[in-house]
Amino acid sequence: MKGRTIVLDHIENREAAALMVDGKLEDFLIAADAPAPGTIYRARTDRPVKGQGGMFLTTPDGPAFLRQAKGLAPGTLMLVQVTGYAEPGKALPVTERVLFKSRFAIVTPDAPGLNISRSIRDEDERDRLLEIAHDSMDGSDYGLILRSCCQGEDVAEIAEDIGAMLAHAEQVLNDAGTEPELLLGGDGPHVLAWRDWTDPAEVVTQAGGFETHGVLDALDTARGISEPLSGGGHLFIQPTRALVAVDVNTGADTSLAAGTKANFACAKALPRALRVRGLGGQITLDLAPMPKKDRRGFESALRAALKADGIETNLAGWTPLGHYELQRKRGRIPLSEMLK
Repeated sequence: MKGRTIVLDHIENREAAALMVDGKLEDFLIAADAPAPGTIYRARTDRPVKGQGGMFLTTPDGPAFLRQAKGLAPGTLMLVQVTGYAEPGKALPVTERVLFKSRFAIVTPDAPGLNISRSIRDEDERDRLLEIAHDSMDGSDYGLILRSCCQGEDVAEIAEDIGAMLAHAEQVLNDAGTEPELLLGGDGPHVLAWRDWTDPAEVVTQAGGFETHGVLDALDTARGISEPLSGGGHLFIQPTRALVAVDVNTGADTSLAAGTKANFACAKALPRALRVRGLGGQITLDLAPMPKKDRRGFESALRAALKADGIETNLAGWTPLGHYELQRKRGRIPLSEMLK
């Protein structure tokens, strides 16, 4: 099936959304029991972590951990936002830089100024969007970022989106409570699909859409450890307690360039494979043999593939054994834990 399709459905009584591109599962979101990224709390500082510059906080949903929390005294009330999912038994990762994000607009209370996405380069369009931003944010001290999908969109729809995020910001930041409290829940899979999958696509909302559009079959593949590569090779992706191990296999190709071809195919396929499986943390790539002169090209290909990915990933580099390491934000709960 050619083209882009967004399928909104439920699986195992959980809200879920799937993005299919040319019949292949490109992204998958499913509701978790843990607080979703984007959730905002009024939290109380508990105790600092010596040597790490962090602080444990108390929230209604359990402990949270704030990095770089210098100058905070225990007992202080503050607003924090969940940035990802915690490993089992660990505190929620949070930040004090609170954002209010929607499809067209991001309101930034801690960063004043009106900004347009850099990917919008047409000067007339930038001027049009800047005028909308000025009109919508008139009288507000908060900052605003208009996202790339604003290009060519209706004035009223953009202004309505800005107004909704501005109202959320006003409500949360002006809440005068005196105890730890949940102030704003993070977006669920269906809202996230509307917010972040902005390229033109057919949207399917009928019950049973996952079965009729091949999502369930694609999820069966994603729950396994093998991911096919172009050219006949495979990735074998195996999460462990400490890290995610990725092995590159050349398959039936026995040519001299087989390793290089498989590794470059890995660079292209890896972001999607990790994203669909919900994997993050430390990732170690055991690549197929290839000449050292091809390492720079591999890094460039991997960096380009990750640039289009929505989850922050840092390239740590090569190890003495010739492995390549990544550090990826835990923005999702592993698929294997959500679908038993």
